[in-house]
Amino acid sequence: MVVLSALKAALLIQRWYRRYCARLEIRRRYTWTIFQSIEYAGEQDQMKLYGFFNALITHMGSGNKTEIMEALSPRASPSSDEDGEGGEMSIKRLLEEAWTEEITVEGSYKGVHLTPPLTSDSIHQLVDSFKKKKALHARYVYVLLREAVRVLRQRPTVMHASTAISGQMTVVGDIHGKLNDLLTILYKNGLPSTDNPYVFNGDFVDRGRKSMEVILLLLALVVVFPAEVFLNRGNHEDLVMNARYGFCKEVNRKYKAPHGPRILRLLEEVYRWLPLVTVIDNKVMVVHGGISSDTDLSYITNIDRSKYVSVLRSPAGTLPDEDSPTHACSTTNARHVAATFEWKQVLDLLWSDPQILPGCQPNTFRGGGSYFGPDTTKVFLARHRLTLLIRSHECKLEGYEFTHGNTCLTIFSASNYYEAGSNRGAYVKLQGPRLEPHFVQYTADIKTRKLTIRERVGRLETSAFRELQEQILASKTRLQEAFLKRDKKKTGYISVGDWVEVMENESNLNLPWRVLKDKLVSLHPSSGHVNYDSTFIDDTFKKDIAVKGGPTVLEALYRHKSSLETIFTLIDKDNSGYISMEEFRETCELLSRHIDVPISNQEITDLARSIDINKDGYIDFNEFLECFRIVESSTRGAEDEDEYEDEDDQDLEDGSDQNGEAKLNQQL
Repeated sequence: MVVLSALKAALLIQRWYRRYCARLEIRRRYTWTIFQSIEYAGEQDQMKLYGFFNALITHMGSGNKTEIMEALSPRASPSSDEDGEGGEMSIKRLLEEAWTEEITVEGSYKGVHLTPPLTSDSIHQLVDSFKKKKALHARYVYVLLREAVRVLRQRPTVMHASTAISGQMTVVGDIHGKLNDLLTILYKNGLPSTDNPYVFNGDFVDRGRKSMEVILLLLALVVVFPAEVFLNRGNHEDLVMNARYGFCKEVNRKYKAPHGPRILRLLEEVYRWLPLVTVIDNKVMVVHGGISSDTDLSYITNIDRSKYVSVLRSPAGTLPDEDSPTHACSTTNARHVAATFEWKQVLDLLWSDPQILPGCQPNTFRGGGSYFGPDTTKVFLARHRLTLLIRSHECKLEGYEFTHGNTCLTIFSASNYYEAGSNRGAYVKLQGPRLEPHFVQYTADIKTRKLTIRERVGRLETSAFRELQEQILASKTRLQEAFLKRDKKKTGYISVGDWVEVMENESNLNLPWRVLKDKLVSLHPSSGHVNYDSTFIDDTFKKDIAVKGGPTVLEALYRHKSSLETIFTLIDKDNSGYISMEEFRETCELLSRHIDVPISNQEITDLARSIDINKDGYIDFNEFLECFRIVESSTRGAEDEDEYEDEDDQDLEDGSDQNGEAKLNQQL
């Protein structure tokens, strides 16, 4: 009897624990979905607003279409150019003349001194210096970037790698500026060597705060181990993306003018020469995004990848005007069609995602590339006699995921990508004659590993809903109008179904709103209807900015705040951090033509005056951000991340990872 009671108790406890873990897993998954949906909505905005960037450059500058589009990339300004050549720095000037002779290395500099030819000892010094948070001097950044371009320019667009000697190949996915993840991979898996080759599959920069260190270390690896390291280009190896997602700002923060703009120009040259595809043993294709029904490896092999300074720049901009005589020229149109087809091939490689359903269609979720189904993958692999497609580009909970009947593998190597505890990182080792995949998962953040499951999920959930609330407030006016149309009797309540439908149609976020409603709104105690005003309980917007029609204007700008940062960078030609009231007005007028909310001249003027807090007639970008408390929230996020990075660095040097560090040092 006692034994039976004990068994029943054990079964009850086991059942409770399973339900508890299941609830935590559900919370983890829907918070992860929130982060992903917000991320993809931002990328979709980036693609949609590219026409606006183009219009802005056209309005602010002059010259032909090609020159205007080139201006979208951050360059060294004429005023910061020391050579008196009007700021025109040719590739020859960048890559062949000895800038390093012009740059003095201060006696106070305690970092690495790099002298070609670089060796494995140089890698060791870089790792040690970066772990101690020492930036590489601009002189040696130039050295490293020039050496990397020299190596990359010799490579074909489609690289072919062999495991005949090594018997294995390690494929690493997105790193996104997370230095600790890269260091974790290197000491777990070992440095590149003849017996240990690597493919790094793009998206080395952006989002993470150590993007500069990550890309410099990867480029050093490809320079020192050119036959053992393969770098593929990702969709974030693009200065237009970098201007929005943080890398340009990081470079300019760490390297002041004139070095910052020059380094960005050299990085742009690095991006241009990164191969697009790596094929391993003629069996496995590694590409950052994916494929489409049009993807053809033979065609891609002959593409001049160097002309795609930014993959976001469609050749459609070069199409002749319909009223011009040249438009009737069939030869010109044929060239345009060919250029568009080639550009789409490149865009698909870097931006596409797999889907469960068969077929191939435009990737509307991201705004670029294609969704490709299992049938597309099957046909592509059969046509090219391949067995597996490996891609990255998407954050996965466990760091990797098989789809399409185990013929398409996603590998993602940035752990804690959205927030601490959001996901594990992973890399894959292809071993043996059949290139069998073996996965290694990790979490580089030691502090996160010490948290309980409940603490980790709670922290993740709080951060996700904070970001979601910002997105909801950015569409407040549009949502309110839709709610009022459903509330015929003006009770302040609508049915759950109506609320869900409005959120699906008006928020531009693909989320399980019915599941999330309990976290976002209040319900009537008896009817269970939604108090739709509770959707907006937050004080994100300043209450003391009295602008006629203020909420509509503020929300329109707030919804595109990331793009506006790029726009402000373009307008602020002298990098002073200020723009004139007239420049601000012209920018807002252009913006109003490309978004769904009209902005009148009076509203723009009133807004500009309200933003100019110190009344000096100029707008500091921080003043603009302060209107939405973005500075406060981003500073809080930066402090949180710094806290984690500080602890991670301490753990790597002094804590439980000493064995790993010793192993790395031994290999170095």
